[in-house]
Amino acid sequence: MKKLDFYILKKFLGTFFFAIVLILSISIVFDLAEKIDDFLENDAPLEAIVFDYYQNFIPYFANLFTPLFVFIAVIFFTSKMAYQTEIIAILSSGVSFKRLMYPYFLGAAILTVFSYVMGGYIIPPANRIRIDFENTYIKEIRETGMSNIHMQIEPGLFIYMRRYSSFRDRGDDFSMEKIEGKDLKFKITAESVQYDSTENKWIFRDYVRRDFPNNGKMVLSKGEEMDTVVNMKPADFKEERNFFETMTNPELEDYIDEQRERGVGNIEPYLIERHRRIASPFSAFILTLIGVSLASRKTRGGMGLHIGIGLALSFSYILFMTISTTFAINGNLSPMLATWLPNFVFAVIGIILYYQAPK
Repeated sequence: MKKLDFYILKKFLGTFFFAIVLILSISIVFDLAEKIDDFLENDAPLEAIVFDYYQNFIPYFANLFTPLFVFIAVIFFTSKMAYQTEIIAILSSGVSFKRLMYPYFLGAAILTVFSYVMGGYIIPPANRIRIDFENTYIKEIRETGMSNIHMQIEPGLFIYMRRYSSFRDRGDDFSMEKIEGKDLKFKITAESVQYDSTENKWIFRDYVRRDFPNNGKMVLSKGEEMDTVVNMKPADFKEERNFFETMTNPELEDYIDEQRERGVGNIEPYLIERHRRIASPFSAFILTLIGVSLASRKTRGGMGLHIGIGLALSFSYILFMTISTTFAINGNLSPMLATWLPNFVFAVIGIILYYQAPK
């Protein structure tokens, strides 16, 4: 790397981290002002506020804003270099516009790796602590659960529940069937099932069991209560918003595979999250390309025009991503296409702007 590369890389990363620190400082002040009444009302300990909430609040929002502030940082310092005629001097010295992009893409690569590792491995465990703090001291605990659950929990073992209450860890109108080939081996029905978290088992209440042995004669048994261990967990029946935010990449992959094996249909949010954790960090390259191509040229509107165009494109990207993921959740678009489509479209915009930029 040459001195010029270090100069641009230093400006890139320095501007990015300065912008992130600035916006996070403002966000913390506004968040504290909004939630201080909840902290006082619920007697939240100061240590928990600092280390459980804000210590995990900072990396979560820093990673969330990374693509946006990569773009803003590139626009800001490149536009400043252009208006101080530094870009003209660099190009006049024989450095091509393509060669000028090298340190920019190196900076984008560093931030891409940073964002991917943070989003896939570091932030999910931190989110568990932050969300637990929010549920304890900020948000009211609301009952969440699923209705009309049909699921395969093991090969050939199927369950049904009319309703599952996550607040009570209880399911109503439960049935479980074991099928081998075309033969029904047994069926259990129960008025309710209750999860015992101390012993990691399920309690079937007011149950009826029908066994169908090979001789074809049904064996019937009843009871008020039966304890059993089956391959299902209360988390399988919860519809908590952003539950996937607490999963690392390996945990998310395992969860998706497990839900597919069980025949669960609505796993689009998890597939979207899996692809988003790659597509979002990768967008740093595309937004860097657009930012340099826009800001390297002197225009009459000055730096403000560059920043205005950059913000408009940033919010267009976010809006595009929101719309496409909504279509994916509703089943009208594949999760992979939904998360990568904004990158493809803005990559085309970036290439067009790149060929129009000064060489």
